Amino acid sequence: MPRIIYITHDEQRFEIEAANGATVMETAVRAAVPGIEAECGGACSCATCHVHVDPAFAEIVGEAGPMEADMLDFAWEPGPTSRLSCQLKVSDELDGLVVRIPERQG
Repeated sequence: MPRIIYITHDEQRFEIEAANGATVMETAVRAAVPGIEAECGGACSCATCHVHVDPAFAEIVGEAGPMEADMLDFAWEPGPTSRLSCQLKVSDELDGLVVRIPERQG
């Protein structure tokens, strides 16, 4: 199983085994990782699951699509590797993915 590493704004680290096909958001919610609010439940209609993808994985996860990019306008301090974790599908290729959770969500 791929492992996703979540780092909170205060440097707490959570390394979670994730099921292929799940999203990075679903995995965080199931494991009660703090900071991922996921108010819309993964429908890409809010920005409460915003994360900063580690630059080493930015190319692998790719850029946000148009709908996600629109939602990122509402994210707290978006950056060049910002993504909504509900839009990141877990695969073996993402094993070791590191995402940083901002201090607050949009």
